[in-house]
Amino acid sequence: MKIFPAIDIKDKKCVRLVKGDFDNKTVYEISPIEQASKFKDHGFENLHIVDLDGALTGETVNLDIIQDIVTKFNLKVEIGGGIRKQDSILKYIDVGVEKVILGSAAIKDKNFLKESCEKFPDKIALGLDAKDGYLSVSGWKENSNQLTLDYLKEVNDYGVSRLIFTDINRDGMKQSPNFNESLKIAEISNCPVIISGGVSSIDDIKKAKNLKNVEGIIVGKAIYDGDIKLEELVKEHA
Repeated sequence: MKIFPAIDIKDKKCVRLVKGDFDNKTVYEISPIEQASKFKDHGFENLHIVDLDGALTGETVNLDIIQDIVTKFNLKVEIGGGIRKQDSILKYIDVGVEKVILGSAAIKDKNFLKESCEKFPDKIALGLDAKDGYLSVSGWKENSNQLTLDYLKEVNDYGVSRLIFTDINRDGMKQSPNFNESLKIAEISNCPVIISGGVSSIDDIKKAKNLKNVEGIIVGKAIYDGDIKLEELVKEHA
C-alpha cells in the first residue's frame, strides 16, 4: 500500500482547496520544498504533487520546484495540473518524475491519452475526477456528460500505468473517500488504482488496504490540519 502525501503548489506555496475551488483555499506557511523534506524525513517514498498554476495556465509553471524535490529527496513523484501537450510530459520525465498525470486533456481528447501512453510507456497516470458519477474537467469547473465508468471502459486498453480516482464532493472535506465508487473503478481498471479525496483518518487508510487492485491512497488536508499524524501514517506505508 503506497501512501501519497499531497502537495498542491500555488504561487510557490503549499495550498489546499476545498472541492477544487480556488476561492476556498488555505495557504500554509511552508514552501513545497520544506514540505517535501518533511515527508522524506518521516520515511515517505511517494509524493503526489498538483501544480495549480499549471492547471490554470496549461504550462509547466513550477518545473524548477518539482526538479528540486525530485533531485534533493529522491522521492517517487507523480505530478498533475494542466498537462495538455507531450512537450510538458517530456519536461517532467526529463527532471525525473515517476508518473505524469493526465486529466482534462485526456478526457477531452482520448487520442492524446493513447499517443502519450505509446510514446511514454509506464509513465502515464490517468486522473479521473468525478462528481455524482460523471467526470469533471478544467479544474473541476466543467462537468462533462461522460459517465466515469463508461469513459474508463473506452480507454482501458490504452496502456495507462496508474489510475487516480478522486471524488470531488469529498475532496478537502475530510469525510472519508467514496469507497463504493472507488471499488467499482478498481474492479474494471486494467491498471492499479490510487484513491483520492476526503481521507480523514487512519481508519480510511486501513480500509483502503483491503481493497483489490488499489495501489495506494492520497492524503492531503488531513495532514496539514493535523488530523493525521505523519508518524501514524508512515506506519501504514508498506
